[in-house]
Amino acid sequence: MKPQAFALARAANGSTASSKKAWPDRSSRPHRLRQPTPPEVIERIESLRRQRMPGKEIAVTVGVSAATVSRVLKRLGLNKLSALEPAQPPRRYEREQPGEMIHIDIKKLGKFNQIGHRITGDRKGQSNSRGVGWEFVHVCIDDASRVAFSKIMKTERKGSAVAFLKAAVAYYASLGVTVERVMTDNGSCYRSSAFAKACQRLHLKHIRTKPYTPRTNGKAERFIQTSLREWAYARAYLNSKQRAQELPFFMHRYNWHRPHASIGAKPPITRLGLTKDNLLRIHI
Repeated sequence: MKPQAFALARAANGSTASSKKAWPDRSSRPHRLRQPTPPEVIERIESLRRQRMPGKEIAVTVGVSAATVSRVLKRLGLNKLSALEPAQPPRRYEREQPGEMIHIDIKKLGKFNQIGHRITGDRKGQSNSRGVGWEFVHVCIDDASRVAFSKIMKTERKGSAVAFLKAAVAYYASLGVTVERVMTDNGSCYRSSAFAKACQRLHLKHIRTKPYTPRTNGKAERFIQTSLREWAYARAYLNSKQRAQELPFFMHRYNWHRPHASIGAKPPITRLGLTKDNLLRIHI
């Protein structure tokens, strides 16, 4: 029936109230399915799916249509293969005392001699900064307190890695923290004999993360993200030298003033247990 004819038919039945009784609104779904999918077929489809079999192959094996298989899998919550292997819940851990373990990582940043298109949105002339080179931000964060240390080095090779490790240990010592362990990824600089000897001289236990599992060193990874967002890409620097000059100010704010969500919205320095006199003495 055409819409106009339908409207006229409803009007012919009288008032709106009477027309609702004559033409009630209801779902178009049938009251019952004439041929519902048998339970044994559903169980067979689920069993084959849990063996990671594609939907069309299941349809051929079971002898039903691909649409039926798709409908059953959606109802079972197995329409995506990822549902067969749900993501593991994050395993969060935290050392009890500052210095028990520090996390170290490296972030590579490009040098530039003018404001780039990331800020201006204009790609004209962006090639003028090509060939300027790279600088490497070595970062370190304490597992228990979240007190961080960062320094820009010329390379990501073993010499720079060793020099940064010594500087980090000295920095934490200035805060009264003795470092016991250091966790890194499996970069070549951290697998070098020079880095291993430096750990021995500093009486550090070196722990390397499992390959292809960066979440193991997640605190360092997260600190890098924060550094990029609140320091490296936070403003339009005229050049990379100006960006480097801003790093110490960001590190001071991060350690002494910035609330940290994972430690009760308090600055990391509050977890060192320093007295008021010591805080005033070492506060810049």
